[in-house]
Amino acid sequence: MHAVVAEVWRGDFLESVHHGTVHAAGPDGQTVLSVGEPDRPMYPRSANKPLQALGMLRAGLDLDGELLALACASHSGENFHLDGVRRILKDAGLDTGALQCTAALPIGEAALRTYLADGGVPTPLTMNCSGKHAAMLATCVANDWDTATYLDPHHPLQRALRETIEDLAGEKVAATGVDGCGAPLFAIGYRGLARAFAKLATGHEGSLEQRVAQAMNTHAEYVGGTGRDVTRLMGALPGSVAKDGAEGVYAMALPDGSSVALKIADGSNRARPVVMIAALQRLGVTTDTDAALAELATAPVLGHGEPVGAVRVAGILHG
Repeated sequence: MHAVVAEVWRGDFLESVHHGTVHAAGPDGQTVLSVGEPDRPMYPRSANKPLQALGMLRAGLDLDGELLALACASHSGENFHLDGVRRILKDAGLDTGALQCTAALPIGEAALRTYLADGGVPTPLTMNCSGKHAAMLATCVANDWDTATYLDPHHPLQRALRETIEDLAGEKVAATGVDGCGAPLFAIGYRGLARAFAKLATGHEGSLEQRVAQAMNTHAEYVGGTGRDVTRLMGALPGSVAKDGAEGVYAMALPDGSSVALKIADGSNRARPVVMIAALQRLGVTTDTDAALAELATAPVLGHGEPVGAVRVAGILHG
């Protein structure tokens, strides 16, 4: 069963709780924290993207820097994100018409307001997964694979990505579904997801794993966006690799190989960074000297637009 991992306090009244599963391992891979159902497979959702990006590099994709970070992203839809997606496609000889991700609006609050004010409508380009889809298409072009069917689970691209996820996780994919963007989605366990992120964060000099990790941490604004917790988290912890996912998923690894994988059972995002910070504290990360980490350790509960309480980590996660 999932455990209570976060509490929602309105004033001095406990209003709600969030159940979830958290698995944290130290540099040696030994379990430091494990609550809930760490051996139960789940869909990592967009937390799979860095693993998929590595699979694309292994298949011959030639991306680096901010564009590689964008391949790992659930971007906010800011102009620099959209320009980056166009660059990936242009370099592959394609345009935005090749994207088959679901049409959507930007997910960044400021980006959404600007986009709507300019009369914008949902498009595949502004969908938060468009960087991943552009990289998938570029990988197909590099291998002379069919671009019209790149979302088919049996396509050579998707077979290659599944093999990479299994290799990094050290376990077989338990189920295959369809993600919100239309791409195949591969289920693995929490231990496997944490293990996979640790392999990215500890890749040796010159490895493809290091290339992904370095791109994400150096260009964290491309992985998320302005003000996003995933961007702030990587910015506060040099060398780290972090990725959020829909339905309350979060995965992260530090350069020493310590790693965390978690999911909020009800799919809520508000408790996700709070629980992540608690897990990182169990791994020895301190929040006292970093304002960004300290801010992420709780989330405000509002009343009449003002903070009147907070989302706090549950006692089970305290050391």
